[in-house]
Amino acid sequence: MTEASSAAPSIDLLVLGWGYSARHGAARLAPRLRSLAATAREAEKAARLAAEGIEVVALDAPDADARLAAVAARATHVLVSAGPSEAGDPFLARLVEPLRESARAGRLAWIGYLSTVGVYGNVDGGFVDETTPPEPAAERTRWRVAAEAAWTALGHELGVPVAILRLAGIYGPGRNAFVNLERGTARRVIKPGQMFNRIHVEDIGRAVAAAAETRFDGLLNVGDDEPAPPQLPIEFAAALMGVAPPPEIPFEAAEFTPMARTFWGESKRVGNARLRALIGPLTHPTFREGLTALWTAGTWRGDPTDREDASPRFRR
Repeated sequence: MTEASSAAPSIDLLVLGWGYSARHGAARLAPRLRSLAATAREAEKAARLAAEGIEVVALDAPDADARLAAVAARATHVLVSAGPSEAGDPFLARLVEPLRESARAGRLAWIGYLSTVGVYGNVDGGFVDETTPPEPAAERTRWRVAAEAAWTALGHELGVPVAILRLAGIYGPGRNAFVNLERGTARRVIKPGQMFNRIHVEDIGRAVAAAAETRFDGLLNVGDDEPAPPQLPIEFAAALMGVAPPPEIPFEAAEFTPMARTFWGESKRVGNARLRALIGPLTHPTFREGLTALWTAGTWRGDPTDREDASPRFRR
């Protein structure tokens, strides 16, 4: 990714759904930001973001729709980081008219949508890339595919590029195998042939910033260079910590929530050539470099913000 030029246009960024990945993307864009606004559902989170100097649209406020429309109408870049439901994307219908206004005024330059490599479904450990048609098995990933299509269609209508960033399993400060080992929640489930894909949040931030700055249009898989069986990062992290890894559990004997069982039913190797062409070599090309960096720097536990934004359900 090229460094931001002082002559490059400033960015007015609206983040729909402030979370772990979106925060790192916004941080990477900081030198270019003229304004930064974000939505928040919880009052505590809204207060934290406001204290950090972010313009917050509190979604439970009586004037939320009007404030959101006003911020969207002056946005140059929109980053969507909120999951859809059966009813569709939670923001798109509310923002069609304000975004049309911004596009007509020549302001809206780019839309980014944070999705998941889960949309490819299960290919029994086979290879997929951006040319592979989605085959979502789970209902929640079918909602994702529909949301991807809806945002892309809006971008085409407005003449605005839309980047669909399909994220692999996210790890970083506060969200990693070390945390799970310390908490006693790490499980070494063994399923022959199972392959998972991962990405350090620092490289997600780089991908988001590069896509925004170049106005990337289309699909982008955001994963590292080495899909690997799920037990390997746990074993690697345990060795760095100097602790014994948890005992092996055969997949057939493991207990899962319905969501986790669906997740484990998908095995694939996701190609990232398009990502590397955009940002160059990854900062953390595999889980080994990523975990080693977290351990060496002593940042693996994260700070309170990392722990708040990182999903407690993370198990990769």
